[in-house]
Amino acid sequence: MDNRNEAARKPFALTRRMFLASLSASFLPGALSVLGSGHSAAAPLPHRPLVGAIRWDAWYSPGSQPTEAVKQSLAPERYRWRTPFFGTQVNRTPNTLDFPTSIQTEMDKEIDQAIFAGLDYWAFAAYGANHPMSKALYEFRARPKAANLRYCMFTELGRWGSQAKLSSLPHEHIGLMADKNYLRVENDRPLYFLGFIKGADVQRSWGGVEGLRSQLSKFKSDANEAGLADPYIVLAGDMKFLSQEAANVGADAVGSYALTTGNGRGSFADLAKYAEKGWNDLAASQLPVVPTVMTGWDRRPRIEHPVPWETKQRPGDGITNFYTAPTKKELAGHLAQSISWVNSRAPDRRAPAVLIYAWNENDEGGWLVPTMPCQTDRLEALREVLKATAQSSSKNLC
Repeated sequence: MDNRNEAARKPFALTRRMFLASLSASFLPGALSVLGSGHSAAAPLPHRPLVGAIRWDAWYSPGSQPTEAVKQSLAPERYRWRTPFFGTQVNRTPNTLDFPTSIQTEMDKEIDQAIFAGLDYWAFAAYGANHPMSKALYEFRARPKAANLRYCMFTELGRWGSQAKLSSLPHEHIGLMADKNYLRVENDRPLYFLGFIKGADVQRSWGGVEGLRSQLSKFKSDANEAGLADPYIVLAGDMKFLSQEAANVGADAVGSYALTTGNGRGSFADLAKYAEKGWNDLAASQLPVVPTVMTGWDRRPRIEHPVPWETKQRPGDGITNFYTAPTKKELAGHLAQSISWVNSRAPDRRAPAVLIYAWNENDEGGWLVPTMPCQTDRLEALREVLKATAQSSSKNLC
């Protein structure tokens, strides 16, 4: 998202429940065991939470600031393997990269890819309807295939405006919640993430906890007036603030965008361990926790070529701070652990969903989308956990 000017991103962190027929009795314990000590095998549980992934859509508007920035960050040959499958080298020129201006075909392929992996939903990072970062969302909504995949919004609190001047975004999002494939949880409640929350910002922009609580209450009542059930609101942001105040603000649950540290480094197992500790830390809020599953954290492309919205990043500063990419087995194990963790919570503390960072944060280090030319290992890792079906070819996904 655009709010990325900190060297470290702090932990912010439907009407049906899918049965564990999609998680075979033999797979889940094995998946948990790959993470090593501290992850004991667990018996299969009767159902699982919905599983989705964050979409941060900087890749779809050539000529716009975000797309031009990510083209630069992933252009060097050493990072080309991380580029989404629809990227192309410009006229075979080294260290150049381009993306298509028309994305209907690519969006259809991505929907197929998400369904192949077993994802239930995408959580779109929220911007206004006319923002270049919203192009993918509105293209997704226009595709007939979108009926087969649900979605929700992950909104930066700062984009709501302030108590004195509310932006149009909350109203726009209530309109989106009327879509048939907008993600709903128990009692038909639309799921909505509101993130990047800090205590100082709440005080400055909303007059404190009570001011934000009042706005969340109004958001719910506005949704009711539009014929919707109360949105199920997951707050994400500064962990200490949320642990103390999320219930007072009126949240239904707490969660995270990403769980990592700016100076972190090590193996993927180290990153998974850090994330899983974050789930337990967030539980101090006494609310359900939507655990965030990490698919990686390696900002070296942005460190070499800083993006405009990360104003404090200096070229080369922190180049050794990254976690190694996950193997298929490691990624599957981390995801399986999140499902087991949710199902182990008391019924009144059990969140309806798991969130994966991310579908397409390729230049920041977390992605599931196939990469050039058509690397699908990460989708296959998810499929092993979420579908556990007979092998199905991924050759035609790109």
